[in-house]
Amino acid sequence: MPVRARGLTIEDADGRRYLDCLSGAGTLALGHNHPVVLEAIRKVLDSGAPLHVPDLATPVKDAFLTELFQTLPPELAAHARVRFCGAASGDAVRAAFRLVRAATGRTGLVAFADAHRGPSTAALDAPGDPLDARVACLPHPQDYRCPFGVGGSRGAELAARWTESVLDGARPDVPPPAGMILEPVRGEGGVLPAPDAWLRRMRHITAARDIPLIVDETQTGVGRTGTFWGVEHSGATPDVMILSKAIGGSLPLAVLVHREDLDAGQPGTPAGPFRGNQLAMAAGTATLAHVRENRLAERAARLGARMLTQLGDLARAFACVGEVRGRGLMIGIELVRPEDATHVTPEPSVDPGLVASGTRPPTGRPPRPAAPELAAAVQRECLRRGLIVDLGGPHSNVVRLLPPLTITDEQAAAVLDRLTDAVGVAAGRGEGHTE
Repeated sequence: MPVRARGLTIEDADGRRYLDCLSGAGTLALGHNHPVVLEAIRKVLDSGAPLHVPDLATPVKDAFLTELFQTLPPELAAHARVRFCGAASGDAVRAAFRLVRAATGRTGLVAFADAHRGPSTAALDAPGDPLDARVACLPHPQDYRCPFGVGGSRGAELAARWTESVLDGARPDVPPPAGMILEPVRGEGGVLPAPDAWLRRMRHITAARDIPLIVDETQTGVGRTGTFWGVEHSGATPDVMILSKAIGGSLPLAVLVHREDLDAGQPGTPAGPFRGNQLAMAAGTATLAHVRENRLAERAARLGARMLTQLGDLARAFACVGEVRGRGLMIGIELVRPEDATHVTPEPSVDPGLVASGTRPPTGRPPRPAAPELAAAVQRECLRRGLIVDLGGPHSNVVRLLPPLTITDEQAAAVLDRLTDAVGVAAGRGEGHTE
């Protein structure tokens, strides 16, 4: 039962302290109760200004937009409009789909998932707000469980070619879509960074076919991955950006940034009633400015790379760790059943002409069955040691770390120590150890 919190630390009712690497599901870029966020909230409260003002200009909204535009990819910012949606990222996803559907006159959507809708596209089926969206889910490139069995750049190339073939009519059940939506790092999907070359290829593919590219920065935005926005690693400029979570400075806020020529000018389009939260805009302005002025994205890149290197030792020491991956301070540890070393991930039904011959590149151990029970045990052991982590992936077998960007080097070392100890205990006091 949390009663106090500051930065990375939460204190419960019994006085015990925990290191919080969940960060409010990624909403706390600066950690709990950062002074600049609290001051921004107090300033609005003390001013007597209205706390909820949808669709009207206010000094607080103007300050938020000014700061936001300083951080956006320049090519998008030069011709962008902003829509304030409801309080959650799902509201922004639905607003994005309505936007591209009205702009293109088409109804479908292309997404990337493990044979099922991810959290972003699942939002299109929100109760009471049906959009009748037909979503085509295509293979997402990755190394450990490559859908084509090759991994690396070759796997990414095959994924891109598959996407091209689908968009060019290889699947009659997939009509030309209204848009393509993707995440720079698939968060809930298991912390899967999109290869930069693949993301640039998606930008080229969509632009050549007049398909708006929607990038969901709900979890990757505001410095989390080592650049201010996750898409910036690739150098690609999207047509639409979905922004939520950290941009509200710990308070509910969702924003859609899009190319101005996509605006079909339809007044009265639903966007959710809670789209004018002045406290969230003030907290968001303070957060954006603090991350930008203190170069916290660059620090996240350096510290995240160091943590991934150290976690590589964990993967080498324990056979139950299938892969360690991530970008910046968005890190995932996939846990597997080590006794099934001969398991081969089933490949989808693929046109033989798309699949190159050859063997899997040396990206680590061969993939093994997911171990969600072990991941849950690691999460429990972490909690016993005063460390809060999240689980993700299609099978809930990926331990996720989302520490605030303000985490210190000493705190990062403590997180890794506690996590390593938890994995060792959960694996059976050495039963999963390779030595």
